[in-house]
Amino acid sequence: MDILRPSLININGRIYRRNAVKEEHYEDEEEEFSYVGPPESEAPAADEAFDSHYIEQTEKGYRCAIDVPSVLYKYIIGKKGETRKRLESDTKTSINIPKQGVEGQIGTHRAAVSSAVTRVEVLIDSFRRKQPFTHFLSFGLNNPQIQEGFLRFKDGVLEQCSQDHGVDGSIFQNPDKLHLTIGTLALLNEVEVTKACEHLQECKNFIKDITEGKPLPLEVTGIEYMNDDPAMVDVLYAKVNVKDGSDKLQVIADRLVEHFVSAGWMVREWDRVKLHGTVMNTLFRKDSTAEDRGGPGRQTMRDRESFDARNILKIFGACRFGEFDLNAVQLSQRYSTDCTGYYTTAGSVSFS
Repeated sequence: MDILRPSLININGRIYRRNAVKEEHYEDEEEEFSYVGPPESEAPAADEAFDSHYIEQTEKGYRCAIDVPSVLYKYIIGKKGETRKRLESDTKTSINIPKQGVEGQIGTHRAAVSSAVTRVEVLIDSFRRKQPFTHFLSFGLNNPQIQEGFLRFKDGVLEQCSQDHGVDGSIFQNPDKLHLTIGTLALLNEVEVTKACEHLQECKNFIKDITEGKPLPLEVTGIEYMNDDPAMVDVLYAKVNVKDGSDKLQVIADRLVEHFVSAGWMVREWDRVKLHGTVMNTLFRKDSTAEDRGGPGRQTMRDRESFDARNILKIFGACRFGEFDLNAVQLSQRYSTDCTGYYTTAGSVSFS
């Protein structure tokens, strides 16, 4: 790690420096954090709200309750309770944790609760980032005309390029699930799903300002690949553009990511969203339900058998899949299917 440019994380508008250290009681690397914030004189009083958490005074001292998904309790407890003990010792508080599998609140007591809340939230944020994503914001491309164009492309590739290394029917996308991924989220309980849906609704006004309250006419034409060598490709995608040549779709995607990143629901990966509709992916070779982006446990590059896309690009490089009017952004659930064959939608915002 570059000590002059440490990795930073944002929690509730406060910036923390990430310091990685090795701990014997963790299989993975545990991360400790230093708080970078206002001087002590500017810190909130103990009986005032600490960020979004209210600290109340009781007969025995002070208390604060924070919501944490039960799947993350184990990271606060640590092996043999060592993490919890260290937090309590360092902050001079008592941390109460509900039983595993029971959604509830974690309460911290006594006058140093603000410090304990900060330490717990930073710890939770660290391990939340290691969870596989459960939902993603998507623009659906599962329009009948686009699906027909995709199936023509698939049939043509299998007819003319099946002799090329790694090319077979197993690596093609399911036409019912053609989509553009805007960004991914790890929502660990129903409360978080509801909050994410509410956050998506907050984007309604700026989306309608950009689309002028109308569906966005799109055209899906041409294919491109992800890496530098067309002879060893893992992902081939269709290019999607607004018919009038504007960047409205890109602006909406970037604004959505900005909105969710600022609230801590997403981690920014790129300066701009890479809008691509996956049509072939070597992840599908072993798992037809796999996604082209994932969290811990996803296949590594050496687990994937790449394919030779040179002939596909030469013959189908300008392939026209079709046109359609896009009218919504959806919060889609990973590894799910609704009655149309598309991903189950937790929430959505219409363009019109």
